[in-house]
Amino acid sequence: MKLWIEWFRCVHELRTACSRKRTFVWMCLVLVGFSIRTELLGVTSFVRACFLKPEKYRRLLYLFHTPALNLDKLTKLWITLALKLFTPLICQDHVILVADGLKVAKEGKKMPAVKALHQESQDNSKPAFIMGHSFQAVGMLAKSLRGGLFCVPLASRIHEGLVWSNRDRRTLLDKLVALFLPIAKLIARKVILLADAYYASRKIIRPLLKEGHHLLTRVRSNAVGYRPAPKPEKRKRGRPKLYGKKLPLKNLWKRREDFSTAKSPVYGETHLEIRYLSIDLLWRPVGHLVRFVFVEHPTRGKIILMTTLLSLTPLEVIQLYGYRFKIEVGFKQALHTLGTYAYHFWMMWMTPIRWRSGKQHMHRKSEKYREMVRNKIAAYHRYVQLGCIAQGLLQYLSVSFGAQVWRHFNSWLRTMHTDRSPSEMVVGQALRASLPHFLATTHGKHELEKFIVDNADLDRLPDLRLTA
Repeated sequence: MKLWIEWFRCVHELRTACSRKRTFVWMCLVLVGFSIRTELLGVTSFVRACFLKPEKYRRLLYLFHTPALNLDKLTKLWITLALKLFTPLICQDHVILVADGLKVAKEGKKMPAVKALHQESQDNSKPAFIMGHSFQAVGMLAKSLRGGLFCVPLASRIHEGLVWSNRDRRTLLDKLVALFLPIAKLIARKVILLADAYYASRKIIRPLLKEGHHLLTRVRSNAVGYRPAPKPEKRKRGRPKLYGKKLPLKNLWKRREDFSTAKSPVYGETHLEIRYLSIDLLWRPVGHLVRFVFVEHPTRGKIILMTTLLSLTPLEVIQLYGYRFKIEVGFKQALHTLGTYAYHFWMMWMTPIRWRSGKQHMHRKSEKYREMVRNKIAAYHRYVQLGCIAQGLLQYLSVSFGAQVWRHFNSWLRTMHTDRSPSEMVVGQALRASLPHFLATTHGKHELEKFIVDNADLDRLPDLRLTA
């Protein structure tokens, strides 16, 4: 019962995102469904998980489409709450955020923003092309009480598939910056953004540097750096030369005598040694010095890292980039445990799309059609944002109430370690097991309990037959 009381206390911080109290309690019910459902079959799974009456299905659908649930305000409130609940990872007085892209398969012919997407992967079980939605997400690295690190999902948005104007020249990089900067502003501290090689671009770095933030990423092997131009003894006419000798980065691997050896700072690697080289060079896309770190790993091969924060040591750069993969673990939990991206909202009046079709051009459609598409995209975003919030709440209960979670788990895992923070799946199972007890014990005394009971099918919840 303590888990549910604490869970609802956290959710109540999001109250002002809803213009009506009834919208808020329905939002709470959706978050309950995200947290405890066992199968990821869309909104119908919320009805089954929360023991709701079948006629409440339409009401749940309406929640994702209603403007009474303000998406922007909900996102801001969740980021503010996450900063209260978690201890962010700090490096040199910078908060560490992680960004990455995610492609979610969607076969609906009447789903806006669905398009043909190419998947770059060495996994032969993944098709090269899928039809789906292209998301970009931002998360925050946080520390648990036992010293572990995990990625708290903050926001995720569809950034591809729709063209609203033929004059819109924004790329995915521009849209990620537009998603990241408001988050960094709410954090109110300088931020280091961890990202993959796709984000090593001037379109990312320049807006970040303008606001005092920094990027740490991987660069491709064909990148080129320049030494600073030597200062002339006598000033000549014209602008002073900025770039000196050109250095293809792949040629620096040959300078093996300049490499240093150290124990691997990557988490989970305690008995491995790596070789690394650090060099500060001018990078033409941004026009000033950046730090390149060449890493030769005994099992993972070679990689070139880059950061715009020159005060970071080479081993700190290597250690921080290793944490980038925490967002991949978060994606796995979101996809397979919570079903954050398992929505199936179709648009009845939409022109059906064809297999392997590209972007949908909204400037060729009527204003009424465009408005319907905006509403449907907002419904997708509300669904995904509530899934991010539910995942963050499970993470909070895991790191702060791990003992209570294991006590209510009432099951068995081959890899159980009760001295460690439980996973999101374990927390969800504990909440699911303790929900009937919470409803029966606090009958008529708790706002969330009262609303669930008022809308529940008691034939599917026998523990409440005597108390209802």
